[in-house]
Amino acid sequence: MDELFAVGRDLVEVLEDVARLGARLILQTALEAEVTEFLGRERYARGDRTRAGSRNGYSDVTVKTTAGPVTLERPKLRGTDEVFASRLLGRHVTRSSALESLTIAGYVRGLSTRDVEASLAEALGAEAALSKSTVSRVCQAITDEFDTWARRSLADVELEYLYLDASHFRFHDGARAEPVLVAYGITADGAPRLLAVEAISAESHEAAVGFLRGLVARGLR
Repeated sequence: MDELFAVGRDLVEVLEDVARLGARLILQTALEAEVTEFLGRERYARGDRTRAGSRNGYSDVTVKTTAGPVTLERPKLRGTDEVFASRLLGRHVTRSSALESLTIAGYVRGLSTRDVEASLAEALGAEAALSKSTVSRVCQAITDEFDTWARRSLADVELEYLYLDASHFRFHDGARAEPVLVAYGITADGAPRLLAVEAISAESHEAAVGFLRGLVARGLR
């Protein structure tokens, strides 16, 4: 993801690319959650089994989305009593715009199960509705992923240049665009690094100062 923040690229364009990567993450996470629910246990778990069978590697599968084809890793199963049929991998086209908005929302202000459920329903259609437990697993996995990224230490990041930018992004279709601050930089060897993304109530000096203080608190020097 860092490579997307090359100098000179428009921030809106970069956020759209980040969102597309996030949409793939959401679909992959949902697919993993479906398999976990089908088997009745987490990946690698060998405790009490509610269904016969186990995981047996992965195979690539392409999902059609409104933003173009997306390649996922489909878990392969063995020893099951019945064939696993994913609701995600039908012939319909995934309306990925909802998932892309969900991705940015996750990075800048967190997610709720309702957010994930609504976005998945919009993206996949009513015929591919996922169970409450699967949606809950997806929400938790994505939240953990985003929290880890947002709180990671920046103490080992040595920058030659630091860039702050702001743009407006719609978190839901029909909603008003909200301001988003982004910090990224260029290291001594010329590599771009995405540091932080944060939603703010309005563009102001105070918001920018608070944003920078957050970077310092995470170790950026």
